[in-house]
This record gives sequence, C-alpha cells and structure tokens, in this order.
Amino acid sequence: MQAIVVAIDFSNISLHALEYTIPLANKFKANILMVWVDKISPTESLYPDTSNQNRLEAKKRFEEIIKMYHKRMGKGLKLDYKLRRGKVFHEIDTLARQEGAGLIIAGTHGISGFEEFWIGSNAYKIVTYASAPVIVVRHDFPFHKGISRILVPIDSSAETIQKLPYVVRLATMFRSEVHILATHSSYLKSIQRLAEKYIQQATSYLFASEISFVEDSVISNDITKSTLQYAVNVDADLIVIMTEQETPSNALLGLHAQQLISQSPMPVLSIHPQENFVLS
Repeated sequence: MQAIVVAIDFSNISLHALEYTIPLANKFKANILMVWVDKISPTESLYPDTSNQNRLEAKKRFEEIIKMYHKRMGKGLKLDYKLRRGKVFHEIDTLARQEGAGLIIAGTHGISGFEEFWIGSNAYKIVTYASAPVIVVRHDFPFHKGISRILVPIDSSAETIQKLPYVVRLATMFRSEVHILATHSSYLKSIQRLAEKYIQQATSYLFASEISFVEDSVISNDITKSTLQYAVNVDADLIVIMTEQETPSNALLGLHAQQLISQSPMPVLSIHPQENFVLS
C-alpha cells in the first residue's frame, strides 16, 4: 500500500480521523496523504474570488498539522498533503487513483470554523464514488491503536464474501478476532441457505488463513439495527461491508448500507465489489 488518503477540512472531526489513521498507516507501512478540497460554488461568480486566500490558509493549517503529528509516523513514513479544487468526492477519488492509495479515511459530520464543514455531507458520496476501500469514522469513536475485533456481516449476495481478503489482511496485522455474522432478513429457507453457503466459504477461508473467528447469526426485519446491536454487544472495533450488492433480501443494500455507515458508533470499512472475483 503506497498511501492512505485522509479527507481533511480542518475540523476536530477530520483531525480525529487523522489520529485514527496514523496507527493504521504504521501497520500498513504506508504514507499518509491528507487532502483538502476547495469546493466550487454554483454562485461563486457572484462573490469576490477568495480561492487564493483559502489555499494559503489551508497550506498554513497543513503545516501546523504536520508539525504536530509527524513524529507519530513510523520510521521512513511520510505525512504530506494536497490541495484540490472541485467536487469533494470526485477529487478525493481522483487523488487516490493517482497516488495508488489502498485506503481512504473520512470523518462523519460537524461544523468547522474555517469554512462550511464538508465531510459530513460528503462522507457517503466518498464511499459510493471511491474506487478504493473507505473507512468512515465518527468523531466520538474512542481512539484506539489497534483493531481487536472485526465484525463481518454475511448475507445472501454473491458479492458478500469479497471483503474476506481485506479482513484477513487487517486481522493478521492487528491479531484481530473476526466475528462472522450471518444476516437473515428473510424467513425463507432457500434465501437463508444462500447466506449459510457463503458463511461456510468465509469460515473455511479464515480457518485456512489461521485467523481466530467466531460465527453467529441474526434474523431480523431491521438488519441494520440488528447488525449494529451485535457490534455493540461484542465491542467490535470495525465493521466491514460491501457497498453494492444484488440480493433478494434487503440486507445492506444501498439505503441500508448508508444507514449502517451513518448510524454506526464504530468505524465502518466499505469495499466495492469486483467483477470475476474468486476467493482463493
């Protein structure tokens, strides 16, 4: 992993996301690239151009952040920044592609004194648009240096097992315990058997990878609520989901994934499905 991109708008929430990122970067042996985006306003022609002033202020703030945090970076790792202009989610994804970043991290919501706080309104757009995996972390999530327990919901969609390689990578680095949770939103046995098939594949993969895991299941009309309650009960440090899934159930589909990301008290890692994926 060459770099981890962190969305920064100079609020305490985005700085908390940076603090969350540093231990991950040290484990991944990856540089951190912070990015601030000067948004294009549809009415900007009606007002004086303040973009140069904003960029100068942003550079000053970044220099202060680097001075404050660079000593926390591992040996040989770099904390740097980029300034972009345009749509927040588009510029973050473009930068991540250009830098070959393997992960994007963003805070959730709030207000910044520097400018209108943009992470909150763009967090889900970043998740949806980004080609790289994205972790969304809440501003009030207690800061930890490790990931002890990872919750991995498994539903009846074929894409659901695609998160397993990334989960194994994280679990290996942090010596995490993985909780595999079969999420049934239907009482139809035929649909439940699909999820059970993927559960078997997931547990076999984890066993072969020598990852410690726990297997469980829930049946609920509100999978989002049940998943989050389970995460709280086991004191999970991270929930890993797929962003797009085609399934006869409503588990973690569009709106449910968005609800999980916005409601989760712990960070959520979202991964886009790949074509012709083979779990091996």
